[in-house]
Amino acid sequence: MRALLLLILLVAPLPAAAQIPAIVEADHLVRDFLFASGETLPALRMHYRTVGTPQRDASGRVRNAVLVLHGTGGTGAQFTGANFAGELFGPGQLLDAAKYFIVMPDSIGHGRSSKPSDGLRAAFPRYGYEDMVRAQHHLMTKGLGVSRLRLVMGTSMGGMHTWLWAQRYPDAMDALLPLASLPDQIAGRNRAWRRVAIDAIRLDPTWANGEYTAQPRGLRTVAQMLWLAGGNPVIRRRQAPTLAEADRVLDEYVETYVRTGDANDVLYALEASRDYDPAPGLDRITAPLLAVNSADDIINPPELGVLEREIRRVPRGRAVVLPFSDSTVGHGTHTMAAVWKHHLEELLRASAR
Repeated sequence: MRALLLLILLVAPLPAAAQIPAIVEADHLVRDFLFASGETLPALRMHYRTVGTPQRDASGRVRNAVLVLHGTGGTGAQFTGANFAGELFGPGQLLDAAKYFIVMPDSIGHGRSSKPSDGLRAAFPRYGYEDMVRAQHHLMTKGLGVSRLRLVMGTSMGGMHTWLWAQRYPDAMDALLPLASLPDQIAGRNRAWRRVAIDAIRLDPTWANGEYTAQPRGLRTVAQMLWLAGGNPVIRRRQAPTLAEADRVLDEYVETYVRTGDANDVLYALEASRDYDPAPGLDRITAPLLAVNSADDIINPPELGVLEREIRRVPRGRAVVLPFSDSTVGHGTHTMAAVWKHHLEELLRASAR
C-alpha cells in the first residue's frame, strides 16, 4: 500500500550503488470490459511499466516475459526502486533486464489505471480480484502479445493474484512466486482489519455515498489500521519508543495518507478481495510454485498454519517462511528482494527450460 511503502522505505537500508534500468511506461485500453458484477466500462485503461525487451523464439513467441504484480493501494512503481529493481533487474542479477522483459502493471483501481477517483466515484464498477486478473491477462496477451510467461510473481494482493493466475491460466507460465499471501479466503483478523477500514468509510456520513467534496473523516481510521497492520512490532517500537513519539509518527503517517489518498479508491480496493478463494483450485496448478512469507507478517502470521497445510495440495508447490531478523520488516518484507532473492534463484533454476 502506498503510504505503507513509504514507512518501509524509511526503515529499510538501500543497496549500495543500485543500478536501476530504464523504465518505459504505457497504457493499454480494453474495450467494453465486462466485470463479474455484470457492469461494463467502455474503455478500461491498464497502465503498465516495462523493463527490458521481449525476445522471440523461432515461432515468434515471446519467451522471456516476467509479470510482477503489486499490493493493495500500490502501483507497479513500487518495483522500480533500489530495494526491488536494484536487487533484481541490474546486470548479472536474477531478472537482468538485458535478459528478461519485465512487466509491472497498475491493476484495476490503482495508480494510472482506471479507478473510481477518475470521475465515476461510487458509480465505478464493483471490481474483484477475478476481474483484476482477467484484465492483467488481457494486457499480456492482447496488449503485449505474450502468451507464455517465464515467471508470474506478486506481493500481498499481487501474491494473491499470482495464486489465481496459477489456476486460471495453468499453461501460461513456467514458474510462480507469490509473496506475503495465503492460498485461502480472506478471513479472521485479516478480514477484520479490512472490515474496520471499509466500515469507517461506508458508515461515515461525510462519505456522502461517494460524492464527497473533501476526504471523509473515516479515511483517517483506514490509515491508522494500515499503520497497525503493515509493520512488525519491533520496527514500530524503534520508530516510536515513547508515547509522544508514537503519537507523532502515527499522526504524520495519517496526515500523509489522507493528503495523498482517496476514500473511494481505497474502499474499492479493500472490498475487491471479497471474491478471493484459490483453495478449491490448488490441485490444478501445474507450474512450479514457491510461496514466500515472513514470520513477522501480522497480516499472514505463520501460526495460522494455512500456508503449510494448503501447499501440500499444489503438485509442484513449496513454501518458505522467512524467520524474523533485522532484515525483515513485517508484511512489507515482500518488496525487500535482498531478503528472499536466493529463493527466487532456486525457483528459476528448478523451472529452467
